[in-house]
Amino acid sequence: MHKTTISGHSRRPFATTLWSLAIEANATPARDARGALVDLCLRYWYPVYAYVRRRGHAPRAAQDIAREFLRRLFAMFREDRDALTRGQFRTYLLDRLDAFLAGSRDGRSHAELVVEIDTPPADLEERYQHDHAGDAAAESVYQRSFALEVFARAFRRLRGEAEQLGNLDMYDALRPHIALDPGPSEYERIAARLHRPTLALTVALKRLRQRFRELIVEELADTVASADELRAEQHALHAALRDWT
Repeated sequence: MHKTTISGHSRRPFATTLWSLAIEANATPARDARGALVDLCLRYWYPVYAYVRRRGHAPRAAQDIAREFLRRLFAMFREDRDALTRGQFRTYLLDRLDAFLAGSRDGRSHAELVVEIDTPPADLEERYQHDHAGDAAAESVYQRSFALEVFARAFRRLRGEAEQLGNLDMYDALRPHIALDPGPSEYERIAARLHRPTLALTVALKRLRQRFRELIVEELADTVASADELRAEQHALHAALRDWT
């Protein structure tokens, strides 16, 4: 049985990433560095929310805590030089969240750097309930939620590309089989429904899987600053999903 992995290469060359912009101490204007950090953090509301929820906070409180954490993080990011350079974005975000929840951040604020945080995604609690029904530790919940958000972003981009190409019907039919092969007669059923040759579906699924792997690499690349870190994040993503099963 085929199971999709995330190895492979992105079509985009590894160069400047959002994370490398965020951690640049001198060459990058502060507004650009902060903008890169804002962009990254707002992509990953979900692992922040899931971690706060597993630490015992109710849904509404978890949303408020996540919003205030991000607002303070953006306001103080230039004072986080040591934390910013200790590792990848995923590690930095959890490190700063732990510090925030422990109350170790002071109340100072730089008004010119404060960012207003939009309303959080509407499906945070629904996703949390679906993904984390067990009793796993908060850090495991964070790591898995981060990995699932990478996958979710890649799927959204993949669907958008299919829609642009006019292949949305084929994408929606093949989407459940990107991770696992269709059953013995599933190709025939899909082909009959879409009025497409079975061989065309086989080729389309292969291409979707390849592009999905590329998109995952692209999503992860924005959270690191080097090719070595990217490989480490690929391994971490695999481990987070494997250890949960």
